[in-house]
Amino acid sequence: MVNKPTPQEIADQAKRSYQAGDYASAILGYASAASAYADAGDALMSAEMKNNQSVALLRDKQAPAALEVSQGTDNIFAGVNDDRRQGMALANQASALEALKRYKEAIDYYTLAEDALNKAGEFEFRLEVMQLLAALYLRRFKLYDAIITLQSGLIKIKNPTPKQRFMKKLLFFRL
Repeated sequence: MVNKPTPQEIADQAKRSYQAGDYASAILGYASAASAYADAGDALMSAEMKNNQSVALLRDKQAPAALEVSQGTDNIFAGVNDDRRQGMALANQASALEALKRYKEAIDYYTLAEDALNKAGEFEFRLEVMQLLAALYLRRFKLYDAIITLQSGLIKIKNPTPKQRFMKKLLFFRL
């Protein structure tokens, strides 16, 4: 008799596939893990696996599927006041929207992600989201919005890296 793998074992295998760059296997693995967690009654881990699957789909250049699989996961996390995972889910959806060239919606989702991550005190990840948002603003020739966004992202970083310190000096320079 062969033991059925646990949802965590399935997720671990999917993560190894992702890290090895085998996105097709990672996509299938995360989908299996999401189903296994759902069958076990763990909606939060199922939603997290869907978000991981979304990231793998984006890496595999499957933006429509990435958006579809991640939609609604933010609401699951919001329902239990998990601001950190809600913010990450919103950022995943924003990335998929951006890849689909739905820029206005992507901006809205990045902004929602920033708000959730700020509430969660996840300032490093919030900065990453703000950098993505600023890059999107730059592509749309909204220089002022990009600068304000980067300033907002950097302001709450307590121990900035040398690169972040340099960015702060540039962005907060007064003439």
